[in-house]
Amino acid sequence: MGIHWRAIGPLSAAALLSAVPAFAEEAAGPPAVERLRGLSIEELANVPVTTVSRREESLAQAPAAAYVITRQEISRSGARTLPEILRLAPNLFVAQTSANSWVITARGLSGNLADQAFSNKLLVLIDGRTVYTPLFSGVYWDMQDVLPSDIDHVEVISGPGATLWGANAVNGVVNIITRRSDETQGLEVTEGAGDQERFAAVRYGASLGDAASYRIYGRAYRADDTLTSTGAEALDRWDRVQGGFRLDWSPSDRDDVSIHGDAFKGSGVTSGSMSGGNLAARWSHATEGGAHLQVQAYIDREQRGHDLTGGLPLWVDTYDVDVQHEFALGARNDVVLGGGLRQAKYSLEADGGIGFVPARGALNLSNVFAQDTLTLTSSLRLILGVKLEEDPHSGWSALPNARLSWTPLPSTLLWAAASRAIRAPTPFDRDVVETVGGQVFLTGNRNFEPETVDAYEVGARLSPTGRLSLSASAYYNVYDDLRSIEITPVTFIPIFWGNRIKGHTSGLEAWGSYQATPQWRLSAAVNLLSESFQFKPGASRILGLSQVGDDPKAQAQLKSSMDLGPAVTWDAVLRYQSRLPDPRVPAYVELDTRLAWNITPSLQVAVIGDNLLHDHHQEFPAPQANAVPRSVLAELRARF
Repeated sequence: MGIHWRAIGPLSAAALLSAVPAFAEEAAGPPAVERLRGLSIEELANVPVTTVSRREESLAQAPAAAYVITRQEISRSGARTLPEILRLAPNLFVAQTSANSWVITARGLSGNLADQAFSNKLLVLIDGRTVYTPLFSGVYWDMQDVLPSDIDHVEVISGPGATLWGANAVNGVVNIITRRSDETQGLEVTEGAGDQERFAAVRYGASLGDAASYRIYGRAYRADDTLTSTGAEALDRWDRVQGGFRLDWSPSDRDDVSIHGDAFKGSGVTSGSMSGGNLAARWSHATEGGAHLQVQAYIDREQRGHDLTGGLPLWVDTYDVDVQHEFALGARNDVVLGGGLRQAKYSLEADGGIGFVPARGALNLSNVFAQDTLTLTSSLRLILGVKLEEDPHSGWSALPNARLSWTPLPSTLLWAAASRAIRAPTPFDRDVVETVGGQVFLTGNRNFEPETVDAYEVGARLSPTGRLSLSASAYYNVYDDLRSIEITPVTFIPIFWGNRIKGHTSGLEAWGSYQATPQWRLSAAVNLLSESFQFKPGASRILGLSQVGDDPKAQAQLKSSMDLGPAVTWDAVLRYQSRLPDPRVPAYVELDTRLAWNITPSLQVAVIGDNLLHDHHQEFPAPQANAVPRSVLAELRARF
């Protein structure tokens, strides 16, 4: 039984404001408008990141193609969902395929939905919890949600991250990091409505004495139908509700404890029902000598019902524990050691002739890793690391990484890297069985091997003045044992998965920001990609090489952020994507914008427009993907 928006009822701002006096003494929230002067270009360059080296370092010194989506950028963009937030990163390819589904990848290999080839080479984490499904290594984006105002920042790393984060961190890592509860005190109410979306959220945070704080939240969201390629309604509208909490406690100056969890339920006309929840706990301890120990554990349940688009009814229960120890070894070595255990239990029901054999199972994953950052000179650092990971299908794999960074000037970083990553086999690769007319047509391959990549990168990051920052990286990736479709000799069927595609990609990613005036910031980005793949000897060559991915050769962004006086802000993003080659999808240019007005320091109204240049446009091939329509909505946000 699905969720009905009218049964939930829009969370009326007027009704919620009547509850304000009870919370007025707790805390006055920060002003609703995020001012440009709140974070200068120089401060942006020094935002602390942890994903590159699994220890805190400034973005300016991180030797990787790293982009940070800040809280300010999220707030001023008006993005409501995680995929919309990730569109802000210039080093990702983001394509909407329906009201509730997206294709998101880095550096190509986006898959081809018609060939049952999915985007499965991007690792996504929310506060250290991996959210890709172990059944096919992709992400169900309609099952992932975070209240945008709760996000501290998002670290987007293009390029392999397997040494620290494991298999499936093949082409990139996305790390969504939320704010501590002591940073979200008081009451916040958000409500929005437009021709394509309606949403409402309530969050309340308070202290528990001097050493602890908490927050709780609830959110309801509905997206209306996208369009078919002819402009008709695609009947794919969907809705979901989610709630959760976070508790932060500092029992001493050296210890921090965080416990947080979420639960959600949703349904759609074509996507069926979905539900799930998670609970995570993390303890961090800093020693007197400067070392740092962190232990994290979480449990996660995801469940999907019958899906008219071809998805299988399933549930997955994940249990994970991870330990990390960071310490200095002498004056020149900063060492990170760690390891983890994960178990994913799952069950799938056969539906429409497609199922898994066996239909139930448990996937056990274990790993240990070590990385040393060696300071060679005051301006030269060498990072060496390796992860040993055992997955249930292919055994132990070594995932090495080497990075060299040089800082000839305080404002300039040059770096180079070489690394190896794999996409481990999944039940979809090994156990899938599809029947047509009672006869087996497609099977998995119990001998399916890991897909591999050897990646080589060079990059630069510089801030020649306090008003300008630039970042650029070039890469060359060599892939082997990519998944292909093979045939049974003589009888042709059943066809089965093989590992008989190889090839390489190369590209350039560049972006920069310029503070034109104290009230006006401009940003620009370009992303160029070249792909070359071929079948290995003995391959069947059916379906063609387009099954690897249907990726644009070029993407570009131009962003403008302006403070129009003390109480009004205006932000706009112009996006360009070149055509997709096979199946062909035309190139497009679109404009997103947001105009916000602070009525009072605690009350803000905004008008948000997405995809304003066309009535609708296609971002991925039809008929597997629908057209994305123009949308306009109004948003009200109040903080107390």
